[in-house]
Amino acid sequence: MADLVSWLVIEPGWRVVRPDGDEIGQVEEIVGDTGIDIFSGLSVRHNALTRPRYVPAERVQAIYEGVVALDADDLDDFEEYDEPPTSERFEA
Repeated sequence: MADLVSWLVIEPGWRVVRPDGDEIGQVEEIVGDTGIDIFSGLSVRHNALTRPRYVPAERVQAIYEGVVALDADDLDDFEEYDEPPTSERFEA
């Protein structure tokens, strides 16, 4: 097995696998704050015809170069992903 890597190197298109190693989807978006190194989770899509699902960081078992391993067997275990609203900046 390859070496573990940081969440900071995950890229869209990486394979997402269940515990037995079978692919269940691909990373669509990484959710977190790189400035303070907080990994919140991933948006994962099973295929082009399905809506993405939100996988919280605590359900990620391991991250290897090109592969994210989950502790779940199916993406249907997760809620559909709703993109967070953009933040607003208020000026005095």
